Amino acid sequence: MKVVDLKDKTPVEEIILVVKEVREPTQTRVGMVQQVDAEDDSGSCTITLWNDQTGSLAAGDKVKITNGWCKEYQSQLQVSSGKFGSIEKIEE
Repeated sequence: MKVVDLKDKTPVEEIILVVKEVREPTQTRVGMVQQVDAEDDSGSCTITLWNDQTGSLAAGDKVKITNGWCKEYQSQLQVSSGKFGSIEKIEE
C-alpha cells in the first residue's frame, strides 16, 4: 500500500514510510500522543504514535506499519498501528 491509496476510516494492511519530521509528544486525557510527518514516493501523511510508541522514531527512519488504521483528522490523513497492528523500524 502507498500513501496515495490511503482512505479515511479504513484498515492499512501494510505501508512503508520514511520519517521526515518528528513533533514533540503531548499529554492528552487518554495518554501521550506524538505526530510524525512521513512520506513515500506517492505522497505524505502523518503517523500517530501513542504512549510507549512516543519517542521511538527520528527523522530519516524507515518504518513499516502492519495491520494499522487510517483516519482523517484536521484535513490530514493519519496512520497508526491501531489496537492490533504494529510499527517497526526497518533497514534500507
